[in-house]
Amino acid sequence: MRLVILDNYDLASEWAAKYICNRIIQFKPGQDRYFTLGLPTGSTPLGCYKKLIEYHKNGHLSFKYVKTFNMDEYVGLPRNHPESYHSYMWNNFFKHIDIDPNNAHILDGNAADLQAECDAFEKKIKEAGGIDLFVGGIGPDGHIAFNEPGSSLVSRTRLKTLAMDTILANAKYFDGDLSKVPTMALTVGVGTVMDAREVMILITGAHKAFALYKAIEEGVNHMWTVSAFQQHPRTIFVCDEDATLELRVKTVKYFKGCQTWHNLTLIFTNLILLLITRSTVVMTLMPMEIFMDLENNKLVSSLSLPLLFHQRRSCHQVMQDNFFSQHPTQIIIHNLLTLTVLMKSLLC
Repeated sequence: MRLVILDNYDLASEWAAKYICNRIIQFKPGQDRYFTLGLPTGSTPLGCYKKLIEYHKNGHLSFKYVKTFNMDEYVGLPRNHPESYHSYMWNNFFKHIDIDPNNAHILDGNAADLQAECDAFEKKIKEAGGIDLFVGGIGPDGHIAFNEPGSSLVSRTRLKTLAMDTILANAKYFDGDLSKVPTMALTVGVGTVMDAREVMILITGAHKAFALYKAIEEGVNHMWTVSAFQQHPRTIFVCDEDATLELRVKTVKYFKGCQTWHNLTLIFTNLILLLITRSTVVMTLMPMEIFMDLENNKLVSSLSLPLLFHQRRSCHQVMQDNFFSQHPTQIIIHNLLTLTVLMKSLLC
């Protein structure tokens, strides 16, 4: 289990988007090899979706060979209703990228047979080869998708009655009128998400700090369904500083330390690749802030951003993409300076 802590919501969203982008590109999807992505709704992933759209429009990322499965959908809300999750996904993400509509799977909350719809959804996931990366968000009570407190931790896609806390939280999307908020939804189960090869959960804001505490520092508990992912072999929790307010200082320092060592590995990788391959390198496109604020002799908060792209490029192209000058020696020097300040921060 990893916990990645960024300074604020925007940086957390960017980190998550780059991680998704990196996973898709590493997978090398094609006509006979689709990458399968599980997706959430709500306010938390909006920043991540905006960044993914940006990468697509810049020509760095394609969703042509990506299949998506959304976590949930309200029951009884027309598909074209502005607050349906069909509308949410198409307005905020799908219509801005090159995904085939036939590959974007969202539960139908108006199906004649809701259980048959849920069973068919599970079958489609299985036929797609399972989920490669399931991205999720949580509610203040620690529910993932619509797996409310008390849900089975081995549950599958099914019909769920929404808890009052969830209805109250979602009322803001329905003009604050509780009578307009759907009380039932179709949702993937905790077991459905647990079957994914990798899970990334986005948690931002002080109002979700206690849920993060329950997910990280306490044991697995069906009253906090997000805690089940302690037992997943590849779970990443991505959060901002506000979401860590209920965590012990020791816990925060531990995970930040882990991320620092992870960054050291990335820097060494860059150096080795540049030293071994001079004209053509497998390079990473990282924003300038991933290095150091050398002038102020301190780590830049977004240093923990992951690798974004793995592509073969000439050194000249790589340096243009990274806004560096046009000689590989300068990249090496910059990385060495970065490493020096990083080591200093570890020893202090």
